[in-house]
Amino acid sequence: MAGLTNRERFIRTIERREIDRILMADSPWGGTIRRWRAEGMPENTSWEDYFGFDRIIRAGTDNSPRYPRKVLEETERYRISTTEWGITRKDFRELDSTPECLDYYYSTPERWEEAKARMTADDDRIPWDRLKKDYPLWRKNGEIVQLGLWFGFDVTHSHMAGTENVLIGMYENPEWIKDMLGHFLDVTLALAEKMLDAGYEFDCVHWYDDMGYKNTTFFSPQMYREILKPYHKKACDWAHERGMFTELHSCGYIEPLIPDLIEIGVDMLNPLEVKAGMNPVELKERFGDKIAFHGGVNAALWDKPDEILSEIERVVPAMKEDGGYIFSSDHSIPNSVSLENFRMISDLVKRLGRY
Repeated sequence: MAGLTNRERFIRTIERREIDRILMADSPWGGTIRRWRAEGMPENTSWEDYFGFDRIIRAGTDNSPRYPRKVLEETERYRISTTEWGITRKDFRELDSTPECLDYYYSTPERWEEAKARMTADDDRIPWDRLKKDYPLWRKNGEIVQLGLWFGFDVTHSHMAGTENVLIGMYENPEWIKDMLGHFLDVTLALAEKMLDAGYEFDCVHWYDDMGYKNTTFFSPQMYREILKPYHKKACDWAHERGMFTELHSCGYIEPLIPDLIEIGVDMLNPLEVKAGMNPVELKERFGDKIAFHGGVNAALWDKPDEILSEIERVVPAMKEDGGYIFSSDHSIPNSVSLENFRMISDLVKRLGRY
């Protein structure tokens, strides 16, 4: 077992087969990396290599309407610009700050038709140069390589049409929302097919679709089944037919939707957001024989050494039982986590994560 590659560990994890240790894969903020460098992590070393974490490499495509990107205003504190998705956004210069979306151009059914015509599966939307350069090395090193899809409720409301507009549309004009979901998916799959036709193979399909808030979903399970679930199922079917697993990243409280996700073929769920109401240990007990889990360690505790180490000692042994678990935070690693704290975290997980 000690000779397994990370790719082999990943496959065995999803299939809940015997492995030597759990995988450890997470996402530090940019400011977290800068802090670790300032506190002693070498400049020429990746954070994964430094701490002994595992990489999950993702390759995606661009299915945006390619709206012109323009800088509208710039000060010492912020920059206001337009994105390729038609959003006018204010980005603050403070470390790891959250951008403020000021306007959504493609926020009506009429303007959606304009966007739809611009979202095409052209070859120049695929990162061919990156694939040509890096893909052979990924495979030689036994890396986990995922195919990133871009579709769903989350990216539609947050990147193009606006949360309020999409939620109201799901109730008042569901056909408009379905048309957006379907076109997003069709274009991202058409681009993915071109990558597969060119000989690139992927272990898993991954997509972001945050469907929950604190202690509740953004919409009822019934609305999920009527509007969004068919597109999730189409993505899962497409991946499985081509020999790939599926991993869904969905922040927030989404426990009521998990039976539906299992039914349509989601193989792994991430990130199990504790502060939103998700209980990873209970989810493992209820669903661990049907779906794998990635995450579930409360990011709000990572800068509190005693609390986070105690939480890891409680969660990791339960989650790793019978396989099907990848360690990470329940969102990402914030810049409040020092180099020393993270070293203690990684050392403990390595010890607890052995089989």
